[in-house]
This record gives sequence, structure tokens and C-alpha cells, in this order.
Amino acid sequence: MSDPSDLIHQEPFFEARRKIFPKAVHGSYRRLKWAIMAITLTIYYVTPWIRWERGPYAPHQAALIDIAHRRFYLFSIEIWPHEFYYVAGMLIMAGIGLFLVTSAVGRAWCGYACPQTVWTDLFVHVERLIDGDRNAQFRLVNAPWGPSKIGRRVAKHAIWLLIAAATGGAWIFYFADAPTLVRQLADGSAPFVAYATIGVLTFTTYTLGGLMREQVCIYMCPWPRIQAAMMDEQSLAVTYKYWRGEPRTRGLKRTHDLVELATEPQARIGDCIDCNACVAVCPTGIDIREGSQIGCITCGLCIDACDDIMVKLDRPTRLIGYTTEADAHIANTGGTPHTAIKRLLRPRTLIYFCVWGGIGLGMLFALGNRTRIDLSVAHGRNPQWVRLSDGAVRNSYVVKVRNMEERPRDVEIAVTGLPGAVLWDENGDRQHAKQSINLHVDADQVRPIQLFVAAPAAGPEHTDVTFSVRALDAEGGRATDVTRFDRPETEEHGE
Repeated sequence: MSDPSDLIHQEPFFEARRKIFPKAVHGSYRRLKWAIMAITLTIYYVTPWIRWERGPYAPHQAALIDIAHRRFYLFSIEIWPHEFYYVAGMLIMAGIGLFLVTSAVGRAWCGYACPQTVWTDLFVHVERLIDGDRNAQFRLVNAPWGPSKIGRRVAKHAIWLLIAAATGGAWIFYFADAPTLVRQLADGSAPFVAYATIGVLTFTTYTLGGLMREQVCIYMCPWPRIQAAMMDEQSLAVTYKYWRGEPRTRGLKRTHDLVELATEPQARIGDCIDCNACVAVCPTGIDIREGSQIGCITCGLCIDACDDIMVKLDRPTRLIGYTTEADAHIANTGGTPHTAIKRLLRPRTLIYFCVWGGIGLGMLFALGNRTRIDLSVAHGRNPQWVRLSDGAVRNSYVVKVRNMEERPRDVEIAVTGLPGAVLWDENGDRQHAKQSINLHVDADQVRPIQLFVAAPAAGPEHTDVTFSVRALDAEGGRATDVTRFDRPETEEHGE
């Protein structure tokens, strides 16, 4: 056993974080990231302010999670609590969609559309706008504190906080009418939970997007580990084509400057000049030439950086590019890689797509054919039955009628499956009982009512009965619920 004092001189178990300053780059993938950032942020910030006319009895916000009234609105779709399976279906589709994307194009979600990627990219651009590009940021970090450095730091973090606060503010607008809530926030009359939610989301967005950045992707997020298990040799990934780039040459040498070197015996010239441009632009600071790594989010910025260098050197582009492990092996042996269509049309991606599309089509079919009126019946248990003065047996039920239309409706409630049955509500009596009753239900409301059902005493102890509700307007609509009618046990045996 070593001397305990030697522990003092051991190397640390974990390397301290080296702050990353990604260099600005221009190219097709950078433009794609700009476009996706603009689209996703616009959707996130603008959606709560879109109006959608639903009539005088429903909210006019296109996307609204109305927790107080237990509704979820998305344009013309309205989801009630008992229809939560639609939300579950959308979540399942989102999960399978991620599996499909990963199987087809690798970690494209991480590189382009993940919220952590989008907001981190936005924060990095703000930092670059204020502090300058990569080299200027290094100089600023090493510079002594002074008015210029303090001013830049204050401006940068202030803008970051504004973006983070706008992020939290936009989120709470999905849970309440946006114009009303913004007025309440301004005059201090908004609920405490609104201010608390903005505070929490401001802190998390500022911390994760501005301060932690790549650490979230590398250490905190579980998705890269899951994706690594889902990818195979046919999944696209950003790849350094070592068979073309090695051995590396040092310095900026154009193709025509290397002719003499290439004619030397056994000399081979790689296209990589070891300029580290791919490392300088990487938002997680990895070297893609070291192979596939969990830190690679496949954003493609290293492709743009390398292509720019290759163009300057009069060499073919895509020394770094999207390819699969199988295609890389084929290219390394001089073969022709598969086409994009052939990579996509394979059993794994087709199965994912069919499952994803099947769930989506099933949900659309259910939405298009669902009834806008619903019924639930609960049998009274105290007492289970009552014998009336005329010898009939009475059961009580709590009936709830859901009107899922955006207007009031009159409905008819009836009972079938029980010969000789009549019913009345809590405001009626046995003398005025009928085979059906009418009920008025307000728009987007659940109307509970207690009903009493009487039937002849002769019959089985338990009889299945069907309650039905029918809308009386022109559009109609019908719903049913099955329960049971109880009688005294002696009646079943004819005692």
C-alpha cells in the first residue's frame, strides 16, 4: 500500500472545465441552423398571441392549456380530461419521431432543434456580438478588469437575462390568456405562481444556455446515451474521412505546391493540413478527427469550416461530412457509397415510420369521428335500492352530461334494457316519472344531475341497463353508458 501522503500529489479525477469560445463560421449548415433557430423561436414566442375564434363561450387563444377548466386547446381541437389519451398519443408520437430521426439522420435533433442547442446558439451569438469573435474573446478573458471589460460583461449578461426572462414569460402565456396576463404582470396583479414560474425559467435558461452550455449536452442530458444505443452502421453522423485526410500536412499548401512531394517514392499526401478550424468552430470543443464522440451534436459547423479551408487550398470539399459507418467503410475500400434514398428505405426506419404514421392517422380518425357529447353514470350505493309504496324498486344514479360544443345544447336522457322502467330527477317525483327527461347543458360544461329509476320488483337481482343521451339540435349526437339496476335478492327466487 502506498504512503497516504502520496495522495496529496495525485492528479485530480476530473479535468477542470475549459471554457469554449466557438469561432464564427459561414456555410450551408450554419445557414440551416439560422433558419431553424428563427423558425423554432418564432413558433415559441408568437404562438400564445395567435387568436382563434371559438364563439362567445370559449377562449380565443389558439394554443391554451387551461388548467382551471381542465381543457387543452390547439386551434380547432379541444381536448377534455377524459380525452387525455390524445395527449398521450402525441407524446408517444414525439418519442417514436425521435427514434425515427435518430435512425435516419443520427443526432440531427441535438444539432439543430433541441431547445438547449437553440438557446445556447442564441447566447453564443450575443456573446460574439458584444465581445467579438474567438480571438477577441480570448484576449478579453486575459485582459485586466477595467471599464471596457466590465461594460462588456454587464451588457452581455443583461441581454442574456432579458432573453431568459422572455423565455419564461412566453411559457406562462400558454397557460392563460396572453393579453390579459401581460397586463396583470405589468400592474402586479398576476398570480404568484406566474412570477415564480418566470423566475425559475429565467434562472434555468440563463444558467443552462449561458453558463453551462456544452456541459449540459455532454454530462447532464441522457438523450446522447440513448441515441448511442439506437444508432447503427447505417445512421448518419458527422465523420472525418481519415482515408482521405491522413497523413496530415502541416501549413497551408495548395495542391500545385505538393506535386513535387507527391512524386517522391512511397509518399502519400493527406488533405488535412491540421489547421484545427474544425475544433475552433465546434460548440462543444471536440476534435471530430478523433472519431465519434458523445460530445458531437452533429451540427455540421465543422463541415462548413473544413470546406472553407479546402476551397482555399484547391482541394475537394467534404473532407468532413455526413456519412454512415457502412458508407465510410465502402469509400475507404474504393467502392461507391449508398444513395440517400437507399439509406432511408431500410426496415428499421420504415418500421418506425409506419408505427409513427399509424398512431397519427389513428388519432386523426378518432378526432374526426368523436362525438361532441358524452355521458358518465355512477350508481348510488347508499342505499343500494329502495322499495316504493306501489311495490316497484327504485335505484338512484348520478349522471354527468358533457357538452363539448362551444354553445348551449338541450339533450334527452333515457334508459333502455330495463322493461317497465321510468325515471325522474331530484326535482320531480314518482307520479310525474317518464321514460325520458330533457336537460339543458351550457356550452363547454359538464352538467351533473341525480336521477331516480323505478322498475317492477319482479326480475333478476342485477340487471344491466343503458343510459343514453341524445342532443336535440340539428347536429345531433349520441352517447351511452352502461351500469346496473339492483333489486332485492328475494325477488330473484320468487319468495
